[in-house]
Amino acid sequence: MSDNLREEVVRLHAQVCSGLADPNRILIIYNLAEGPRCVNEIAASLELSQPTVSRHLKVLRERGIVRAERDGQTIHYRLSDARIIHALDILRSILADQLKDQVLLARQVNEKITP
Repeated sequence: MSDNLREEVVRLHAQVCSGLADPNRILIIYNLAEGPRCVNEIAASLELSQPTVSRHLKVLRERGIVRAERDGQTIHYRLSDARIIHALDILRSILADQLKDQVLLARQVNEKITP
């Protein structure tokens, strides 16, 4: 792989990851996994303001994670690729394992401290 291609792939990878760097964006992605939604539906479902959801959707669109489709006056958002859900689920599984390890370590430390 050429250096230019490698750099471009890494840049695109980082760009997608930066789109996932906010908890509300992750919630929006999981919400869209259920099907296309308009901004107001997402906002109501997640109990977020419409401007907040719009701002996050803009970031997700720029990163290629969601698509916007106009239907008359309404814009519906959908996931560009459903595999993003699988990627997030894998990350959650890794995080769950890390939390289990931390709990185990905390118990071991506690056992050594308390007589």
